[in-house]
Amino acid sequence: MGAVLSEQSAVRPEYRIEDLAHHSGATVRTIRAYQDRGLLPRPERRGRSNVYGDSHLARLHQIADLLDRGYTLASIKELLEAWDTGRGLGGVLGLVAEVQGPWTDEEAARITRAELDARFGGTPDEEAVREAVELGVLERLPGTDAEIYLVPSPQELAVAVELHAAGVPLPAITGHLRELRDQVEHIASRFLEFTTEHVFARYLEHRPPTDSDAAEAATMVRRLRPLAQQTVDAELARAMRILATRHLQLHLSPEEPPAQGDEPRSVQLPAGTIRAVQALVGTENVAAFVAAATEREVNKRTLDALATSHPDSPSL
Repeated sequence: MGAVLSEQSAVRPEYRIEDLAHHSGATVRTIRAYQDRGLLPRPERRGRSNVYGDSHLARLHQIADLLDRGYTLASIKELLEAWDTGRGLGGVLGLVAEVQGPWTDEEAARITRAELDARFGGTPDEEAVREAVELGVLERLPGTDAEIYLVPSPQELAVAVELHAAGVPLPAITGHLRELRDQVEHIASRFLEFTTEHVFARYLEHRPPTDSDAAEAATMVRRLRPLAQQTVDAELARAMRILATRHLQLHLSPEEPPAQGDEPRSVQLPAGTIRAVQALVGTENVAAFVAAATEREVNKRTLDALATSHPDSPSL
């Protein structure tokens, strides 16, 4: 009998809560909280002890994985309940992995601080590095003797190197990247709205989706993933050809280019006028004050011209 129990114990490991915490990486307090929320099945009671098994350990690993993927505990509970009722979780996890996986074939690289400084002219620039880290162009790698960074997109870094070599200041490069990122995120958002409405809506009728629907949606993501980049590449090439040609013609023209509609134009004002306006409204409001004053004067003259040109207008 003892041999049989020993053999069963070897096949099905059993853990106290402290052992389960050690093997799963969770704390005892977290495990108890999961039990209270219904995320983790209750342990088996053996006399005064609670006994956990491999199913509890596997569930804790599932919860940790879903948390890493950005799921909330409430949504994790829905997914696990679907799993427990036989609806399956493999397709959902496959869909999550497909969406959260890399959307490019480009592979990340590493670069030391010395190599980084050398590529940008050899002069260290702490502010530029800080901004690059903030933008995600560089990621710090802790725990290394040398100052080493992960470069998620070597191509993006290479573009910055070439622009800097061509004479573009680093602050201008990071500012342009921030502006470009906002615009690209808008394009990505619109593409997602478009494909969700016309392609993925039928897979998302259930919350969470069934295993088969999630698996089909993952396959569709794999098919459509390259389309976004291909479309943007084609449209960017078209726009660059048109606008660059127009830009070149503008700068090669021997004549002064005509004023373009509502585009702002700079006007030189006497220094004394600028100082007087600054004293009146503050440096930050100079441009707004000059524009408002000019517009008021133009409107006044327009009204005066209309009034004097009307034959029935009384003389003042």
